[in-house]
Amino acid sequence: MALILHAGNNNKNAFKALIAAEYSGVKVELVKNFEMGVTNKTPEFLKINPIGKVPVLETPDGTVFESNAIARYVTRLKTDNPLFGSTLIEYARIEQWIDFASLEIDPNIGRWFYPRLGFGVHLPPAEEFAISSLKRALSALNIHLASNTYLVGHSVTLADIIMTCNLALGFSKVMTKSFTSEFPHVERYFWTMVNQPNFHKILGEVKQTESVPPVQSAKKPSQPKEPKKEAKKEAKKEPEKPKVVEAAEEEEAPKPKPKNPLDLLPPSKLVLDDWKRLYSNTKTNFREVAIKGFWDMYDPEGYSLWFCNYKYNDENTVSFVTLNKVTGFLQRMDLARKYAFGKMLIAGAEPPFKVKGLWLFRGQEIPQFVIDECYDMELYDWKKVDLSDEAQKERVNQMIEDQEPFEGEPLLDAKCFK
Repeated sequence: MALILHAGNNNKNAFKALIAAEYSGVKVELVKNFEMGVTNKTPEFLKINPIGKVPVLETPDGTVFESNAIARYVTRLKTDNPLFGSTLIEYARIEQWIDFASLEIDPNIGRWFYPRLGFGVHLPPAEEFAISSLKRALSALNIHLASNTYLVGHSVTLADIIMTCNLALGFSKVMTKSFTSEFPHVERYFWTMVNQPNFHKILGEVKQTESVPPVQSAKKPSQPKEPKKEAKKEAKKEPEKPKVVEAAEEEEAPKPKPKNPLDLLPPSKLVLDDWKRLYSNTKTNFREVAIKGFWDMYDPEGYSLWFCNYKYNDENTVSFVTLNKVTGFLQRMDLARKYAFGKMLIAGAEPPFKVKGLWLFRGQEIPQFVIDECYDMELYDWKKVDLSDEAQKERVNQMIEDQEPFEGEPLLDAKCFK
């Protein structure tokens, strides 16, 4: 029989077991029509968890509560599950990071977020302490992730699942971009995790909060009484009803989506899709066909070329970690696909590997929305290509072509954004 999980469909602690189930090939079903604050207070529910907390898992052998215990149980159902690592030391480190996520990350996010919603008394000194403690934990995590794609080993483990579910509450509710920008490796890790298919299937589209929620006023619970009186008074004024409806309709009418400033630029002779098609379809004589075609199409008034160099190349000591950094960057650049083309080269026969890039952007500057939305941009030094300099122009050719060796070094890999 399928395992039954008692929790709401947006409970981040329930997500731990559901993601583990996806990786393990175990069938877990959420109970239907669960209502937090109602279902978990019924006599039937209190029989399976006397303190009324969720989630709770029903198994053929009885029930299990506490979210980490449930996630471990689901993971153990698959023999030799890689989510628990392949060696004793890996297993110990997975448990280490599960404890870290549960004792250092989750409680401090909760102490920051929940009092602002009115669940407990909001005390500024307590909030400051929670934020300070959270930053300390994230700094430690950031250092570890500077040289590791995953928390343990070279693939997703249960530690990554629990850490990501705990971080998801922070990213979506209180940890704004200005807050998380202090921890770029944590940002890269989190967005890499939530975009993994098994995570995305359960979590859906995760969006970072733009602001910290305001502290709830103690007076707010009594406010709903006042509109009722006003509603009764307005109900008596029958002639005014149509005006009220019309005003509401006008306010609710959807506003047209503002156009991207790049769409308002004068038409360009360079049609980006034509160039991308030429690049992809040229298999031989690349210089004579693709490179020549690019310069024939190129519009220096409508587009600009940019070199970029990773600021922290000395940290690129592990090949797969370096490749994952670049892959994550290209994934997060998807918002610019309509306006950009890019080449990223990873060079070096041995570490530290050097990451260098060439980008073609619509307009004369790097689009502001790209700088605002893609945090990787600040991890690179950017320099506009001077096409009057033949050496720079030749460097553009070499990067488009993936010439090897490049600047005296072999290529570990070359990736294209198109």
